[in-house]
Amino acid sequence: MTPTPVTIAAEDGQARNPALPTPESALAMRGMTVSYGEKPAVFSVDATFPAGAMSAIIGPNGAGKSTLLKASLGVVPRLSGAVTVFGTPIEKARDRIAYVPQRASVDWDFPTTVIDVVQMGLYRKVGLLGRLSGAAAQQARTCLDRVGMADFADRQIGQLSGGQQQRVFLARALVQDADLYLLDEPFAGVDAATERAIIDVLKLLKSEGKSVVAVHHDLATARGYFDHVFLINVRRIAEGPVETTFTAENLNATYGGRLSATHVDELTLTGGAA
Repeated sequence: MTPTPVTIAAEDGQARNPALPTPESALAMRGMTVSYGEKPAVFSVDATFPAGAMSAIIGPNGAGKSTLLKASLGVVPRLSGAVTVFGTPIEKARDRIAYVPQRASVDWDFPTTVIDVVQMGLYRKVGLLGRLSGAAAQQARTCLDRVGMADFADRQIGQLSGGQQQRVFLARALVQDADLYLLDEPFAGVDAATERAIIDVLKLLKSEGKSVVAVHHDLATARGYFDHVFLINVRRIAEGPVETTFTAENLNATYGGRLSATHVDELTLTGGAA
């Protein structure tokens, strides 16, 4: 049985389904179901991620976090579900999206340079056979500078550390000048300096009116990094502003009681890392 959609009261007093697209929704999913074999990885999920905000998708290993993000993009097939971007079907809004995949899913042995990887983000505008202008090349170098990688432009991508590779993929997303940035575990396996650099760039994007949705695994930094959280464990558990949604009750429901009471209190009362 499909769960009954939850409604929220808007400022005008009218009840609204939070999973339905509104002018304030950067990304919305309705009835998302994905299955690997006979076991559903994501089941009948409704989700709404607000525009102009930093949103996190949070849940335990195997909860369907990355699957939800990739299914929304069509990277993995979905059994059911509709996806909108700023109220428009995603098929008509792909030029407004930039995607940063998990670093572990990329073939880093491919013989290409850092600057070439970043410029790949521009091919949507010029086409695969199009020629990049000098201005476009400079734009790519500017984005590398934003992530602290300008000095590595001519380095082979496979020669970089994990944190440096992640910065390069973020630069490739930045060069697309998108309205919505989707990131799959951007902080996984990176050093502290890279994590700080990435979050600074993402918060700057937010200040420019952009929207960010990231799969996130570190509960200790959720409050300090994000405005909005979506908690999932195959099904939608809870979603909303971090202040009211990132609670002990919701975390226990999401993680099935696997978090200690002391740890939950530290996360929800102290707010984690800022």
